[in-house]
Amino acid sequence: MDGVTLYFGWRVAILGFAAIQMLALAVALTLPAPNHLANRLLAAVLVVLAGLLTPYVIGFAGAYDAWRWLTFAPFAITLALPPLLYGYTSALVQGRRPERFGLHLTPGAVQLVDFLVAFTLPLDAKWSWYTSGHRHWIGPAFDVLLLVSLAVYSVAALRLLRAYRATLADQRSDGDRFAARWLSRVIVALIVTFLLYLAFTLWDRLSGGIDFFQETGLYLALAGIALYLGVEGWRHSTQRFPVLTAPTRDDARSSPDWPSIGQDFDARLRAGGWASEPDLSLLGVARRLATNTGRVSRAINLGLGLNFAAWINGVRAEAVAAALNAGSAEDLLTLAFDAGFSSKASFNRAFQARFGVAPSRYRRRVSDHDFRPPEPEMRREPNGSPSGSAGRF
Repeated sequence: MDGVTLYFGWRVAILGFAAIQMLALAVALTLPAPNHLANRLLAAVLVVLAGLLTPYVIGFAGAYDAWRWLTFAPFAITLALPPLLYGYTSALVQGRRPERFGLHLTPGAVQLVDFLVAFTLPLDAKWSWYTSGHRHWIGPAFDVLLLVSLAVYSVAALRLLRAYRATLADQRSDGDRFAARWLSRVIVALIVTFLLYLAFTLWDRLSGGIDFFQETGLYLALAGIALYLGVEGWRHSTQRFPVLTAPTRDDARSSPDWPSIGQDFDARLRAGGWASEPDLSLLGVARRLATNTGRVSRAINLGLGLNFAAWINGVRAEAVAAALNAGSAEDLLTLAFDAGFSSKASFNRAFQARFGVAPSRYRRRVSDHDFRPPEPEMRREPNGSPSGSAGRF
């Protein structure tokens, strides 16, 4: 078009490519998969994040100067992001949407309607509304609501993940596979990013306006966070997260000798070699012991002073230590997988918690003629995770 000049610099290239990648990941996530509900909600999150970048992509290119009618184009529906991210978290670890999820999306719908109505105004009226009422009242109200919404939903999502991990430790021996720590990192990073956004907004109000080029770093960070979320979500899109329920009640009316029962269960577990199964669960152990999950859970917690994951992974760590004591030359990771561990990280943590040293250091000590194998110590921290930091090979 005559008289129109667009600029395709590095900002447009980076943010535009990031937005296209987000949309491509969103499309990939809509394909059938075990976590179909969670994947669709994550696809919606990525579409919203791509929309947040779009005004800056076309703005850096000069599109708003060339076509002022693009003002109020409904790209950045910020209020939809926090509830969608919480909905994705809920669908991932609980297998369902939050209750009355439609109501959670109402603020985003109101923001979308506001943009659509303003977008259809005649150009002069639209520009007048943008520079007066919307800039001074509606826009700030949306900003405040976004920050409140982000805080509320982020705290709710982080609590949901923390509770899920605690339940995993009580019911699964391979909980690290489903801990979704990457999602916690994304949520925390988004909180930091939008706090920076608040700082820029306050700067804009107090200084009488800032050049949107000064916000480049903010939106580059947002693009990086969004791509990390999309890639990690896509990597886990075919992994079915277990939906966990409370253990069945143990209806014993007397006060059992839980230490004795726990030691009996421990002996039967070791004799059967069950710990070598990577996906061993509380339910699976209860069935083999011909009892209910509540009784097994109480025997482990009250009798052994451990949660399920610490118990099973501790037995696995002892199996690796026994192999090392016998002079095995196998690679540590091979020994760990043979013992039932599903990841290097969980092996390192469990071995350090059981023996107080990293597995590689333990192997070096075995070669010492004066070495005496230490007695394993069953420990766990108050949050349910094995104590001790992860060692390295």
